[in-house]
Amino acid sequence: MSEPSCSIVVPTYQRPEALRSCLESLASLDYPRDLFQVIVVDDGSRAPLRPVAEPFRERLSLELVAQARAGPAAARNAGAARAEGELLAFTDDDCRPRPGWLRLLAERFAARPDEGIGGRTVNVLAGNRYSAAAQLVIDVGYVQNNTGRDDRRWFTTNNLAVPAAGFRAVGGFDSFFRTAEDRDFCSRWVASGLRMSYEPLAVVEHAHELDLVGFARLHFAYGRGAFRYHREQRRRGRPVRVEPSFYLVLAREGRRAGLLAPLLLWHVANTTGFLWERASRGRTTTTIAQSTTRT
Repeated sequence: MSEPSCSIVVPTYQRPEALRSCLESLASLDYPRDLFQVIVVDDGSRAPLRPVAEPFRERLSLELVAQARAGPAAARNAGAARAEGELLAFTDDDCRPRPGWLRLLAERFAARPDEGIGGRTVNVLAGNRYSAAAQLVIDVGYVQNNTGRDDRRWFTTNNLAVPAAGFRAVGGFDSFFRTAEDRDFCSRWVASGLRMSYEPLAVVEHAHELDLVGFARLHFAYGRGAFRYHREQRRRGRPVRVEPSFYLVLAREGRRAGLLAPLLLWHVANTTGFLWERASRGRTTTTIAQSTTRT
């Protein structure tokens, strides 16, 4: 079975050192160099990233794309538009794929060329309680969304691979989303009749340094994205069910890990972001209606 050509897309913003570590890991992948390219999309960083990227050109087929700040969904689409590979693999600038990551994803793709594939992401900042709590939310979400032998419906975009043809057929990521674009994309992928599978051995190490303020801001933004996702799903006739078991399992696992305090902050920030976005959309609708009435 021939090895497929692959394109790895990495959106980045204002994290040159993290990007350097990411590129180092990609240069160490156990995959033929002539069968994969790396496309880094600079989403409006203030400092130029060419000094970070240039040293890797001898070890990688690397393209650096720059765009005005538009968010990670738009950045991933920009990278995918330049992709030449049969398989699109997405990761983030604060991630370090392990050497076998791409080979495992490519083997899955070669066996089932119509499926999307999600890998496993692990937090490598064990001493950072906020980073650990953020990863625990994802881990429990994976259990919630990917149970059963065949029911796979959500993977995060820092460790996701999809056939390039399928990606384009479903319209890529919706750049309306600044967060939750992975939930929206996976929902549209599954709704279109395409399947997803999980490859837990395809591991990406995540090194997202978070403090209290950064953690709260991040999950406030995720809450805003969650409202947009819920609204879009209702519009499509697929309302999102609130599943209490997710919170029960998260509380249980958080207690075991000693992470209840940051998880409480996660819940408050996420809920506040959700309600903020709902109120903001309500204000926008009212303003438009008043303007129309005056006209």
